[in-house]
Amino acid sequence: MAGEGRFVKEKLIKLVDVKSIVTFLLSGTFVALTLRGDITGQEFMTVFTVVISFYFGTQVQKRADEEKK
Repeated sequence: MAGEGRFVKEKLIKLVDVKSIVTFLLSGTFVALTLRGDITGQEFMTVFTVVISFYFGTQVQKRADEEKK
């Protein structure tokens, strides 16, 4: 059981890096702008797709680089 707690803690620590924080902040900002009507749903989807693709793309690359070590 203690091993599982450590695993979760390590995952949370890795989640809180600069790219993750920026991704979450941008996502929240564009959700707010969409709800206020400042941008359209289509504009939101375009920006959100780019942000999420970048985030997950960098995560996949990071894992691939770690596996090569």
